[in-house]
Amino acid sequence: MSYIPTPSQTVGPFFSIGLSALCRPNIECAGEKGNRVTIRGRILDGDGEPVPDALLEIWQMEGVAKKPDQGERTIERTETLPFGFGRIATNESGEFQFSTMKPAARRDADGTIHAPHLVVLVLMRGLLRHLVTRIYFAGAASNEEDIVLKLVPAERRKTLLATSSLGGDNHLRWDIHLQGERETVFFEV
Repeated sequence: MSYIPTPSQTVGPFFSIGLSALCRPNIECAGEKGNRVTIRGRILDGDGEPVPDALLEIWQMEGVAKKPDQGERTIERTETLPFGFGRIATNESGEFQFSTMKPAARRDADGTIHAPHLVVLVLMRGLLRHLVTRIYFAGAASNEEDIVLKLVPAERRKTLLATSSLGGDNHLRWDIHLQGERETVFFEV
């Protein structure tokens, strides 16, 4: 007997049911090193209208450590949630806000550079599969060397950059445009 895969199905907009315990606007990080930043923005559809019932899932590598006995990578936990993880829902105006520690640049053993970034998954009504993108930090010296940013056409990279807002260097702005001229870069993974 052969099995045929079936398409994903939407489950929203019911994100508050069963997921509210996972939502936390202050994302904790292992060791709490670096500068805490607040990132705010909006999710906008192809017509520039806000998306009021989206959910962002934020991941960063600050909480990743090696188990000394096995050499495996694991995510440390605080109570029931891992370090460097949080979910943030948009409000009626499509706005979101969260704070976390600004991650550091990393260099792999082979010399590959990873500029400071956060991985973002976007879940919302009408999406059969989540969208994956990243937040990089404008002005980071390692952005020019980042292996993933090098894959993105230069004119589109700005859609991935969080920029300083009126609140200073620790208050950043980053909007997600789902379609259109200013569409955010999304990655296939």
